[in-house]
Amino acid sequence: MTSDWRETRVNDIRELIRQADPDVAEEIKWRKPSNPDGVPTFSLDGLVCTVETYKDKVKVTFAQGAALADPTKIFNSSLTAGTRRAVDLKESDKLDDAAFVDLVRAAVAFNRGG
Repeated sequence: MTSDWRETRVNDIRELIRQADPDVAEEIKWRKPSNPDGVPTFSLDGLVCTVETYKDKVKVTFAQGAALADPTKIFNSSLTAGTRRAVDLKESDKLDDAAFVDLVRAAVAFNRGG
């Protein structure tokens, strides 16, 4: 991870995920020479989401996002993907924290078959 606004954003997202369900487990996966820090993944009864940093954004990808209701239109990326959906956040973007927490809870419920 970087040590700028993106690191702060990732930490904020991490806290929202924990707020949604404290049993969500975080792991670092997919380490490689071009990304030695790897990708934070969040799972509970299956993959909930991943968080990746790019030069101009932080991307939160929900593994089963296409199956989740998104009444507040949090998803703004990968909208035509068959299974996943993502939230791209640039430095100045505001995130609706309550809606994001609801989305994480919906992803956990989906993983649990509900």
